[in-house]
Amino acid sequence: MSRRLPVNQGLYTRGGIITERDPDYCIVRLRMPAGMVTPEQIQGIGAIASKYGVEKIHLTTRQTVELPHVDPSRIEDLVDDLEKNGTPLGAEREEVVNITACLGTRHCKFANIDSIALAEEIDTRFFGKELPIKVRIAISACPNGCESERLNEIGITGIRRPIRDPGLCTGCGTCIHYCREKAIIVEDGIIVLNKGKCMECGFCILPCPFGILKGEDPAYRITVGGHRGRHPKIGRHLITVKSTEDVIQVVDRVIYWIHRQASSGSLLPEQLDELEFEEFRKTIQTLIPEELPVPGSVQVG
Repeated sequence: MSRRLPVNQGLYTRGGIITERDPDYCIVRLRMPAGMVTPEQIQGIGAIASKYGVEKIHLTTRQTVELPHVDPSRIEDLVDDLEKNGTPLGAEREEVVNITACLGTRHCKFANIDSIALAEEIDTRFFGKELPIKVRIAISACPNGCESERLNEIGITGIRRPIRDPGLCTGCGTCIHYCREKAIIVEDGIIVLNKGKCMECGFCILPCPFGILKGEDPAYRITVGGHRGRHPKIGRHLITVKSTEDVIQVVDRVIYWIHRQASSGSLLPEQLDELEFEEFRKTIQTLIPEELPVPGSVQVG
């Protein structure tokens, strides 16, 4: 039987290393913002996994990769190889973990925002920041919510509000067939939008055969305090902003607020009232005035 080398215990303070059910082995989680990886990096991960005796690779729900059943005495060399491959050690503990995002405007016909670019920017600024609690950040480029962003501590949704020119609209009703919320109806030959039902997904804009139905510039709806897990919670609406710069500023403020105010040992949604979330929301909206109303606050238009 081969004798194991001494384990570098310092590496266990890094969140990407997780002790397995069998404590003689560990799982190594990678950092992979928005789940984007090159074919060469995928090949590199495969070669590294084989080198260190990993028989199968786990693709996680948070758009990253885990290497299970790793010999802890080999972690140091494994982490070095992963760094060289451009797929470094990830995060798991009380910190900002892997940022997730859908494919956004680069690839998806429903998208309102470039979610990948935003995820990469947030990753560069905040990944691995130590906090009293784990913070997951997810981005969906439209209200379809493919990344379940509202079930994360910080969620960002790309939205786009439709604009109709009453003088030009023919009332053909094409947009009605594309509205999943039944927020658009025809009354006496006139298109009427129920703004209380509209999710501001923008799906009705492109199908207009005459190009008359337009849309406002895309915006970013930010929620706080969502959670999947044992007791799922939908995040509370914090603010809607119109630029990626504002998004970064808001995320920075939320993370600072969590760092200063949150307590360890319980989830963020369980602490929101204790942390006076409504007062925090007012502070954020004072710093960055919200130009769009809270969803559902506007009646039939």
